[in-house]
Amino acid sequence: MTPFDTALAFTLAEEGGFSDREDDPGGATNKGITLATFSDYQPGATVDELRQISDADVWRIYRLGYWNKMRCGELPAGVGLSVFDFGVNAGPVPSARMLQWASGLSGADVDGIVGPRTIAAANRRAPAILIDTLAAMQTAHYRRLADFPTFCVGWLARTARRKAAALSEVSEPAPAGSAG
Repeated sequence: MTPFDTALAFTLAEEGGFSDREDDPGGATNKGITLATFSDYQPGATVDELRQISDADVWRIYRLGYWNKMRCGELPAGVGLSVFDFGVNAGPVPSARMLQWASGLSGADVDGIVGPRTIAAANRRAPAILIDTLAAMQTAHYRRLADFPTFCVGWLARTARRKAAALSEVSEPAPAGSAG
């Protein structure tokens, strides 16, 4: 199984099927893909078409719009999964910015676009420490959101599972005393 396949399987298990909750700002969503995102790939898409989204469309959207866009395949083991899944849940730009901060970049280098500097900085970090740092930053991100009280249980549990899944891909042990 490729790193993308592993990350996609994790994300699809987390996202589940079709949802159109009134209290979810993402609106109609299927397999983690919102109608707005689906419409970027299939202009004029309807909720019914989103409900019937094909596995091929899901794969293509996640591969092109998330995995490739954030260059997850060039990141250290496990880090790609963390960046990818958080990008699906919170958006590619916030996930890329978080990766940049966690990798030690600052100022103009924190632009939400994963480029050569971001890749080099991430690859200079110990993967387990970078994953641990990302999980802490992801938790802090969720806590700042206005709808945290509504979705906190799911978001925090997903962050813990994301961290565990990402760390399971790393050959070195997690830092002692790292928070979940």
